[in-house]
Parts: sequence; C-alpha cells; structure tokens
Amino acid sequence: MTPETRRGYAKGRARRTEILDQAMALFGEAGYRGASLRVIATRCGISHPGLLHHFPTKEALLLAVLQRRDDVDDAWLAPSVIRGVEHLRRLTDLAELNAQRRGIVELFSVVAAEATSPDHPAHAYFENRYRTSVANTERAYAEAREDGALRPDTDPATAAQQLIALMDGLQIQWLISDCATDMAGVLRAHVRAQLTVEF
Repeated sequence: MTPETRRGYAKGRARRTEILDQAMALFGEAGYRGASLRVIATRCGISHPGLLHHFPTKEALLLAVLQRRDDVDDAWLAPSVIRGVEHLRRLTDLAELNAQRRGIVELFSVVAAEATSPDHPAHAYFENRYRTSVANTERAYAEAREDGALRPDTDPATAAQQLIALMDGLQIQWLISDCATDMAGVLRAHVRAQLTVEF
C-alpha cells in the first residue's frame, strides 16, 4: 500500500467518524424522522452526494451510529469475560460512563421511543438489543445466585427486566433533570438491595 493510499484511507475514516458524530448529535436533537441527511452533510462541510458515498441511505447511517454505541458498551461490559456480581457492577458503572456522554444517551432515548413503531428502521435493532440485554442480565443474576450472592426472594428473570427498565427510565429522568439525577447511585442502591454481598 502506498503512502498516498494510506492517507486516503485515513482521511476516509476521519470523514466517516465526523459524519457519525454529527448524525448522533442530530438524531438525538431531532429524532430519526426529524433529522435530514442534507443537514448532517452541511454540518460536516460536505455535499449530500459526498455523505451518500459513505452511507448510501439514512437507515444505514442510523444503524452505524447505533452500532458505534454498542461497540463502546460491549467493550465496557466484556460479556465473554465477566460474570455474576461483576457483570451487575459493570452495568452500574456503565450508567456512570453514560453520565459523561449526554449526546449518546439522548440519541438512544429518542430513537428507542421512535422505534416502538414496527415500521421504524431501527425497530428490529432495538427488539434484538433489549432481548440480548435482558438475557445477559438474567444470566448475571443467575450466576450471582449460583455463587450464593443473590437474595433468595430475587428471581433472576424478573430482576433482569427490572434493571434494564430502571436503567432506561433513569436516563430519561437524567436528561429531563439537566443531568442532575444520579443514575449510577440509584442503580447501585437497587442492585445492592438484591444481593447478600458487598456491592
């Protein structure tokens, strides 16, 4: 590969990152349906056809933005490495991380609400994401029970649905309160009450 080719690839990656950043901001501000590819292109200082070179459709751009968030979260949770109480701890730590990235929280909250409609392009994405999130959290609770760390009256399946719902509900409260809600603190108190070990 020539130096010119490497520079071209680097420039393309940088442009793609800029487009994702601007799309994330606009989807968070206006929602998926209210956002325009032309506005995103203008914010990036490129033409509409220039944006389409990187992302041929608005749906492709949205899914790339959502995937980018998942890549960060998956690295944080490391589902193949951590288990049980440590997985639950990482979920509460994730809320602390989210408190430093308002744009991502706003994007997720707005688009998740829009995606309840079956014809929304991200409907299948969120359907799968919630199914996976609940299943992984249920597994963590079940592992905590196997380790003797879960209170006997706590059902892993119910606890998993409650925790995921609480996380998302707290994100909305946090946004509305202008970031005053202590998302991580509330989550830690909730999980601590379900465990028999220090958390």
